[in-house]
Amino acid sequence: MVELIHDLDGRLRWDSYFLEIRNALNDKSSVIILLPDIPDALKARDLLNKQLGIAAQLLYRKQPNELEEWLKIKSIEPKVIVGTRSAVFAQLTNLGLLIIDEEENSVYKQDQVPHYHARQTAIIRSKLEGFKLILGSRAPSLESFYLGRSKGSRYTLVPRKKEYPEVKIIDTRHLSFAESRNKAILSKLLEDALYSVLNEKGKALLFLNRKGFATSAACHNCGKVLKCPRCNLSLVYHYKEDTLSCHYCNFKMQPPKICPQCNAGYIKFSGAGTEKIESELSRIFPQARIKILDDQDLSLENTDIAIATSGVIKRVELDFDLIGVLGIDNTLNRVDFRAAEKAFRLLAGLMALTHKRFLVQTSFPAHHCFQALLKKDVNFFYTEELKQRRQLAFPPYRHLAAVRLRGQKEEKVKETAELLFNKLKEGPRGKTVEVISVNPSNPPKLRGNFYWQVLLRSKNALAISAFLKNTLKDFRHSGIIVTVDVDPV
Repeated sequence: MVELIHDLDGRLRWDSYFLEIRNALNDKSSVIILLPDIPDALKARDLLNKQLGIAAQLLYRKQPNELEEWLKIKSIEPKVIVGTRSAVFAQLTNLGLLIIDEEENSVYKQDQVPHYHARQTAIIRSKLEGFKLILGSRAPSLESFYLGRSKGSRYTLVPRKKEYPEVKIIDTRHLSFAESRNKAILSKLLEDALYSVLNEKGKALLFLNRKGFATSAACHNCGKVLKCPRCNLSLVYHYKEDTLSCHYCNFKMQPPKICPQCNAGYIKFSGAGTEKIESELSRIFPQARIKILDDQDLSLENTDIAIATSGVIKRVELDFDLIGVLGIDNTLNRVDFRAAEKAFRLLAGLMALTHKRFLVQTSFPAHHCFQALLKKDVNFFYTEELKQRRQLAFPPYRHLAAVRLRGQKEEKVKETAELLFNKLKEGPRGKTVEVISVNPSNPPKLRGNFYWQVLLRSKNALAISAFLKNTLKDFRHSGIIVTVDVDPV
């Protein structure tokens, strides 16, 4: 059986986990618990030891003596394994329970070949071996929500203990003339809310999911944008390090004094990151203690206004008097059918960190992402999003497959992708498999390689797999690497 625990509070699902783990151990069954990363796995192991007195065993890739650890778990006695994605394959004696915490996290999908998703692997194993599978999340993926509501599965909604905060959606299309003219980062309403919190000696959080100072550097004269030579993406300016860096391949360079194309003497930085927000807040609130929270330091000591990216969502014990969300439209505007789902996931995680005031700046106030917050009803979002997915024939109603091609010569990759697209269109795919499109991947260039992809769709993942195996077995092109990813995330 599959059970989805939808934990609006963010912490209470662990009470259900503990109960199920006790029951499994009493039945002499083994347990696997999957966490998104190693620090989370270490915390879970310590928590199990403290709450249940269990000496859980860690299992993750590239750990010391990894092979020995995998061999140890094949002993007869019931065990509790805490691990990351690959631990889903652990061969335990009498496996009775598998728990995937934060099941919506994209790290559960293996990016390299062979591609697999820990959630899908666990679902298949549970059907074959007959153990119970629990998926836990504050904001479940659409696939898990759909599965949890389907026949034969169980859906459990855990309500918030905190009262819901006052939610305001600030429409950035209708700012005052002064705000629009000055291209203000903070709206007047958010600025006044920050003043109020500071006067009451409270704590505020501003969320912007972009690191650095500026997201683009360009010549003011000829318009040349400084890009990564390996990825062809805009370099991000970091003020404290005084460097331009690529967030995909870690390429770094010093900002040029003159334009490398026209020799003009001024490079303009535009776009806002967390460092820019810190600078703007220091100008508006010189008396406030302002701090950028990062993955290494999430302490709020001696802090009035904190600035953070998505890492702060893991700190479920925090409680702010005000949370302001900036730049959420950057997530909504991506060329990704999961964009709304990812935006709502961020908003749900942030909303759990306050019970007072929650302000969001956006150009799309009518979007069901924000309307669900105003209505204090998560089901409103999932219902609307599933309705759109059904109309567009997207997951969870269809399976997608991306056939990706990569190589160092752009024109050759493009020609090969178009050739493969035509081959797939003409192949014996029957009526169940659709060959949808051939396009450059997003991003189209990464670490020196150019990427194109052919997208397919079907109600049956096995039909896609069989069709591609049959069609690609004799498809060879020198210098081009072809990979297949079914249900990409």
